[in-house]
This record gives sequence, C-alpha cells and structure tokens, in this order.
Amino acid sequence: MLALFVLLLCITSSFSASTRGAGAAGPRLNNDQLYKFSYTTEVLVDRAKGSKDGSVGYRISSDVDVNLVWRDPSSKDDQLIQLVISNVKIENVAQRSAKKNIFQGATTQSLLGENKLAALERPFMVHLKNGKVSSFYCYKAEPASIKNLKRGVASLLQVQSRSGKVIENDVSGRCTVEYKAAQGQVTRTKALETCKTAETGFTTYIQVLGVSGESSSVTVFTLEDGFIKSATAKETHILAVNARRTTAAKIVSRQNLTLVTIETGPFEAAGKNVASVVKSLDEKLYAVGVTAEKVKSQCKGCRSLFEHWQEVQKQFEPDSLSKAIAPRSFLALIQSMRKASKDEILQVLKSSTKTALPQVVDAVTSSQTPASLDAMLQFLNFADPKGLVLHERFLYACGFASHPNERMLQALVDISKGKIVSNDIKESVVIIMGALVHKLCQKGGCELPTVVEVKKMILEGPDSTQVESDVQMYLLALKNSLLPEAIPLFSKYAESEVGAYCTISLTALQRYDVALITDEVPDEVKQTVNRVYHQNRRVYEKNVRAAAADVVFSSNPSYMEVKNMLLSIGNLPRELNKYMLSKVNDILHFEMPASKILRQAMKDMISHNYDRFSKVGSSSAFSGFMARTADATTTYSLDILYSGSGVLRRSNMNIYGASNGAMLHGLQVAIEAQGMESLIAAKPDEGEEDLESFAGMSALLFDVQLRPVTFFKGYSDLMSKMFSMSGEPMNVVKGLILLTDHSQVIQLQSGLKANAEFQGGLAIDISGGMEVSLWYRESKTSVNNKGAMVVTGNVTVDMDFVRTGMEVSFETEASLDFITTVQFSEYPFLVCMQMDKTTFPFSESLTKYESLPSGKSYVSRRGHKQLLPGSEFPLHQENSNMCKRVFDSDL
Repeated sequence: MLALFVLLLCITSSFSASTRGAGAAGPRLNNDQLYKFSYTTEVLVDRAKGSKDGSVGYRISSDVDVNLVWRDPSSKDDQLIQLVISNVKIENVAQRSAKKNIFQGATTQSLLGENKLAALERPFMVHLKNGKVSSFYCYKAEPASIKNLKRGVASLLQVQSRSGKVIENDVSGRCTVEYKAAQGQVTRTKALETCKTAETGFTTYIQVLGVSGESSSVTVFTLEDGFIKSATAKETHILAVNARRTTAAKIVSRQNLTLVTIETGPFEAAGKNVASVVKSLDEKLYAVGVTAEKVKSQCKGCRSLFEHWQEVQKQFEPDSLSKAIAPRSFLALIQSMRKASKDEILQVLKSSTKTALPQVVDAVTSSQTPASLDAMLQFLNFADPKGLVLHERFLYACGFASHPNERMLQALVDISKGKIVSNDIKESVVIIMGALVHKLCQKGGCELPTVVEVKKMILEGPDSTQVESDVQMYLLALKNSLLPEAIPLFSKYAESEVGAYCTISLTALQRYDVALITDEVPDEVKQTVNRVYHQNRRVYEKNVRAAAADVVFSSNPSYMEVKNMLLSIGNLPRELNKYMLSKVNDILHFEMPASKILRQAMKDMISHNYDRFSKVGSSSAFSGFMARTADATTTYSLDILYSGSGVLRRSNMNIYGASNGAMLHGLQVAIEAQGMESLIAAKPDEGEEDLESFAGMSALLFDVQLRPVTFFKGYSDLMSKMFSMSGEPMNVVKGLILLTDHSQVIQLQSGLKANAEFQGGLAIDISGGMEVSLWYRESKTSVNNKGAMVVTGNVTVDMDFVRTGMEVSFETEASLDFITTVQFSEYPFLVCMQMDKTTFPFSESLTKYESLPSGKSYVSRRGHKQLLPGSEFPLHQENSNMCKRVFDSDL
C-alpha cells in the first residue's frame, strides 16, 4: 500500500511539472527580470505582383524593454507589464542610392520631431489578462499616431497557448482570431474581414464596376519556458478593380519582435489592483482603448476647393466631355468636395459658367456628403423653368449614386411634394426614387422609414391614377426598384390594353432574378407572359408579343413553353415570324441558357421544319462579344422589329458587362415607333390599326432606367417634325457619372494606417435620331454613344512624419455608333444595320512615391499608351448581304 501511494505521488508530481507551461493562458513574466527585445516594423506599397525591391515604404526599428510591474496574487495570468521603446530608427526598406533615399542624412529626431520622439520613448503599460491585452495605459496627450505605434508593439504580446477560435480586441479592431498551437510554437491567424472598427468606408453597389480585396494576417510566436522568444507577423492586403484586375495595389506590413537577452530588472510593485498600481507609479497614465485611434491628417499648403476649381474649370466645358481629362478632373474635384463645407461648394456652383454648370452639378451630387447635398438643395429651384437641365442632371446623378443614404431619398420625396414646374422633371423624380429604393434595399435598408414611404407610394401609384403618363411613371419607378412585391403588379399590367404599360411591365419582369419569376410566383407570372405572347385573351401589338417572348426565353422555360413558341412560328405576322426565327437562332448561336431546352424541342419535326424556318422578313435579333478578357466580358445584342409595311417598330440595343459571376446591364437604348403607316399609304398590322403616331427613345444606363424621350407624338406633331427635321440627333443622356467609388481605411496590426481610394469616372454623351424620307422611301435611325473613362486607385500610408503610397490608373476614349437604314420602296424591303467602333486610345500609368514634410520626396513613374484599332461589329450574314445591296443602290 505504501509503495502504491509513493508511485501515485510521483506520477502526480511529474504530471504537474509537465503541464505547468501548458496550463498558462498566455505569456508569463518573472519578477525581477528585464526582457530586452529588438523590434522592427515595415510597410510596403506596390502593384499586386511587385517585388520588395521595387516597392515604396519604410522601416521603423527600435529596442523594446519589457518588465513585470504587478501580478494578481490569486492569478498568475493577470499581469501589468511596462514597455519602453528606445533607439528608434527610420529607414528605407528597398535598397536605393543615396540620391533616391529620402531618409539619407536624416535623424529620427529630425523626422519625428523632439516631442513625438519623446512621446514614443515614454514608458507605457499593458494589462495582460489570460494572454489578452485588457487595458492599455499611456499619456492622454500623446499624438494618436504615436499611441497607435505603441499599440502595434503590444499586439505582439497577445497570445494564447491553446488552439481554438476566439474574438480579440487589438489595434486592428475587434476580430475573430484562430490559434494553432504546436510544440514550442503558436500560429495566430486573424480573419481581417471580421474586424470591426470605428472607421468604415464604402463601396459601389455594382459588383462589375467595384473593387474586390484579399487580405491575410498571420503571426507566428516561438515560446520558451512559457514566454515569447520571438514573434513574426505578416499582413497583406490586395485591392483590385474587378473589371481590370491589373489595376491593383498591394500593401504588405511586417513586424518582428525578438528576445535578445534577459537582465535583472525592477521588483513588482505592491497594490490591490491594476488601477491603483498604475496611479501610484505615474498619475499621468490613463487607460485608453486597445483599438487604434483616428489620426487626423493635417494638410499643409493644400489648395482650397475654390482654388482647385479655378484650375480645372475649363475641363468641365462641354467641348472637353469626349476627352479623358474631363472624367479625371471630375474625380479629382469630387475628392476636394468631400472635404469641403456647404458654403465652399456653393461658391463653386455660383461661380461656374452656364455651360460648365451642368457638369459641376454632376460632381457636387456625386460627392454624396451632407454638405454637398445641402448645397444642391439650396442652389436648385424646381419651380424655376430655366433650371430644367440642372434639375435633370441632379436627379440622374442621384440615380447613379454609388452609396446613397436615406437622406438623399428623403430629399427627393420632399422635392416631389413641392412645386415642380415641369412634368418631365416630376416624372424623373419618381423614376429615380425607384432606383434609390433598390440601392438602399441592397444595402439592407428596406425597412428605413423613408424607403417604406416610397415603396408604398410607387406600389399604389399605378392603380391610383387614370393619367397614362403617370401610370408609366410609377411603372418605370417600380422597374428601377426591382421590388419583389411589384412582380404581381407587373404581371397585371402586362395584360393591359395600353401597349406602353405592357412593354414596361414585360421588360421589367426580364430584369428580375430568374428565381423570383420561376420559383416564388411561377403560375401567375409565366402563365401571364405566355397568354400575352399567344394572345389567349386579346390581340396585342407586335412589340409587346416580342417582349413577352424575350421574358419566356430568359426565365428557364419548360419544354412545353418552348415547343408552343416554336409551333406559333408561321402563324404570326410576317415580321414577327422573322423576328422569332432570328431570336431562336441567336439563342442557339450564342449558347444562351435556353439553348439546351430549345435544342431538345427542335428534335420534334412538327416544331422544327423547313416550312416554319424558311419565313422571310427583315426583322432580326443578334448577340455578340464586344470584348473578352481574363477579368471581364462585354457582350452586345441588337434586336430589330419592323412593321409589315417596312417601318421600324422597335430597335433595341443592349450592352452587358460580366465579371466574376456578376452581371451589369451597362446600356440599353430602345427606339420605338408606331402609327406611321399612313405616311406611306400602307396597311397597319393586326392590333395596331388605331395607334397614334409616335416615336421615342428610352435609355437604361448602368442598371438605372431613365425617363424616356419623345421624338414626336400625334400626326400634327409628326408632320411638323417631318418638315423641320434637320437630321441632328436628339440628346438622351449627357454628363459625368461616378462609376467606381471605393473608400477603405485599412488599420494595420503594426499601428500604421493605410487609406485606399478607387474611383472611376465616365464622361458620356448618348444621342439618337430618326429620319424619314418620303421622296426616297427611306428611313434611318441612329444611336451615337461617345464616352471617355478614367479609373484611378490611390493607396497611401500617411503618418505625421512620412507619406508613402502609389497611384495606378487607366483611361480611354471611345465612340460607338449604331445606324439602321431601311429602304421600303419594295418588299421585302432592304435593311442594313451597322455597329461601328472608332479607333481609340488606351493608356495605363503607375506612380509610386515617398515624401517627408520637409519637401524631400521620391517619385517613380511608369506607363504605356496604345492606339486600339476601330472595327465594325459583326452581325449575321444576312445583314451583310443586305448592306451590300443598300450601298450598291446608293451608287
């Protein structure tokens, strides 16, 4: 029995000894010992695949002395630790010649200043509880940048010896952290995407035009006798423009803390708790937060907003809008406006020339700050008929807003309730409110009071009025909002007796996620659309039936739906027959989602035979690629539908962008005409006998439906326009648009802070026209798209004593024309479609820089320019043959 007792005692003692280190929650310091460390932290900024030697940045190195000040007698893992930084050095990371080294000949004191260096070398304390930094003590008056650097050092003392996931607070914020412990080593991986900080940024809603990032933070601790022997951390952030991932920037931050030696140090202080001990040692030490403080940047010698405006105002004149300098100046002015007050912005508005003012309104509204919105609301008077252009530009800029808030929507609600002198502006206000509702709902703000109010207004709107233009206004607002609650309403109005209601409703249904159409209310929506196409209840206009067919084909059609549509071919009006055949061939040629089920249905010879698929006509549908890169794909589609008499019924041009699984409807320009058969003594098609003469254009830009433009309405208006027609196109959209807008504050674990700003601006001019010559029996429609685009990315690490960063950008100018010529002197009439892209320039640039407050700087620039050849986009072979005949007849 005695032998058994001794054996158990030995086993217990051995187990206790072996688990003493493992039982520690974190690092433990011994009394009467001074731990002397060497510490370095460096930050590098470069392009995504850049090397260390080509980077810009700097390294801060120092000695760090650590000693135990107090320990809770009841818990060995409850410790108060003092840290002292000394022998600070600041130098380049990359090896450079003395001429290019901005730190050459500079001392730490000359860089930091005497006061800041003294603050950095002043002792500070950390309350370490169970391996976590519980409190951080320093002088309250110390600069925020210095306190953050001290927090960065303290973050390397935070470690636990057990594996597992925890939520920790450190200089980066409140983050989820995973520890993996192995023999003598602990790896800490911080999930940076989970970090919550006081400083938040924003990004654009449109993923194709947005910026994506990758980040990682890994710290490896080497432990010896329960304490830190070394800690090595690496943190990486890569930001890239989704549509062109070479427009990217990388930030790399490293920290290294290495134990050099252990010397005899001070004894523990006596005290009941941490607070009393700290107070007894230094009354000036205060407990401040563990997370980083906001550093207020001071810009010495910076120009004011008005000074900036005076430098760039010539670039805002209409003649400059087709050049890349216009969007570049636009982006720069937005940055200045975001720092300006309302009065400063009003000064710019009031000093602008009449011709530049619409572009200034674009810039002020796109700034999206409380001051800029207040300035616009004070400057604009919606009761003044002279300001219609400015009113429309303000509203469109609101619709394209990258990160709108509830206050912007409320401003439009207030405008709609006030006096508006123009019906066109009244319609635009409501239509754009729908776009803002969509963006706010995307952000999770569907239950905001103003959003709820607007949702109620536009959902109840169509049934609350008998005025045709008002019903269309509410339907277009709902089309922009993409509210799931609006689907039953669109289903109802798709069967309306008014063709415009049907077309808006059907094109709106096509914009919804397919799952909402096929899964949530499949019977109601799909049955309605099929009824419209097959005219089960009433006769519809051709363009309405064509729109219904587009919805069916794009909504995961069933085998029977496709088969019934194929069986209808041959029994449709002549031009609709041809349109449907062309649409089927386009789906097969372009491998659209419906192509698989379509091929299956075409195996049936009753559905697919020569009689059905040999119908003649001039209508067509065609899709193709505009550009294909590793990062993005741009496609186009052209749908043309004619009346049986040869007059254009509907022309629809679409451009889509796709990147990383996301889709953007970049542009849609639709021209519609009706009731023009009387001009050529032709017979209208079935269901279109009583249509009023009308021609107009509708544009959808970057997923935002704009107010349609009318060329003429009514026979008298048509005749007056016919005799006064100059051939000049009518403007649909003109202005400056903020496409990409990404702002991010990156708090590094080292205590340094990076700011990332990516912006993309577009100067755009879309116009369209329609000419009819009765003498030559020829009509011509044209859509002209001109634009210049600039995208810039700027990443900076800006401390009080040194600024480093880089700017990466690309820019281009382009023109795209779509012309349709119809000769209707005979049938089948001749139709020639042309889609031309002119030769355009493209350039990229990369600038890296380092600078000191003294003015000493280093700048590295690289770039290249190229001229990309123009081309005519290919359409189907039948169109090529027809164009040859049209041009031959002109000779």
